Amino acid sequence: MNRIKSKLQESKKLLSIYFTAGYPQIDDTVSIIEDLEKNGVDMIEIGLPFSDPLADGPTIQESSTKALKNGMTTEKLFQQLKDIRKTVKIPLIIMGYFNPMLQYGVEEFCKKCEEIGIDGLIIPDLPVDVYSEKYQAIFEKHKLINVFLITPQTSEERIGFIDSVSNGFIYMVSSASVTGATSGFGTETKDYFKRISKMNLKNPQIVGFGISDKQSFKEATEYSNGAIIGSAYIKHLTKNGVGKNSNFVKTIR
Repeated sequence: MNRIKSKLQESKKLLSIYFTAGYPQIDDTVSIIEDLEKNGVDMIEIGLPFSDPLADGPTIQESSTKALKNGMTTEKLFQQLKDIRKTVKIPLIIMGYFNPMLQYGVEEFCKKCEEIGIDGLIIPDLPVDVYSEKYQAIFEKHKLINVFLITPQTSEERIGFIDSVSNGFIYMVSSASVTGATSGFGTETKDYFKRISKMNLKNPQIVGFGISDKQSFKEATEYSNGAIIGSAYIKHLTKNGVGKNSNFVKTIR
C-alpha cells in the first residue's frame, strides 16, 4: 500500500511539514527530512523550487529564490534523494509547478519518483481535467498519488470531480490567498471547514495555508485529518538552522 494511504489510516491528526529543497543550503535536504521524521512529523512535502511560484507567499518565494541561487535543480534533488528510503519511512511528497516536470519529461519524472520512493505529487498549476485526460495513467503506472487543491471558492461540483479523480487526500486550502502563517481562523474559514466535512468525500482532507502554532493546528484539524505547515517552518529554519526541529514540533502539538 502507498505510504500516504497507510498514514491516513492512523487514528491521529497528521502533521505534514513543507520545506524548500536546497534551502537554507544546497545540501540540507536529506538532513532536514531525517530530522523531521525523528521528531515525529507524519508526512513531508519537499518543495521543488521554481522561478515563478504563483501560489506561494513571500516566505516560500524567498526560500525558492535562494535555493535556485544555491544551484538546486530537479536532477540535483533526485540525486540527493536516491538513498532516502534507507533511512526514512514516512510518506514523502514532492510539491512543485508543472513546467519543470514538463521540461524533465512527465513519464521520466514519475519514473524517477517511483525509483526513489516518492509517494505523491502536489502540482498547484496542473488542472484536474488535464490530469485526468492526459497524465493520470502515467501517475498510476508509477504508483504516485496526485494531490489536488480546493479553496473556499471551489464549487461543490468541482470538489466532487476532484474527489472522484483523487486516490489519497485532498489539500484543503484555508483561504483564497497565497501561503503564509496566521494565528487562528475566522468564522468564515471555520464554516468552510464544516461545509467540506459535511460533504462526506471519499478522500480525507488535510488543511494547508495559515497554520503556524497549536491554536491554528487544532482549528484546522477539528474537521479534517491533518494540517500542513510551510511558511512558519521555513521561518523557523531561517532563524534556527537545520537540526532544531524538536522545538518547532513541540510548538504545534
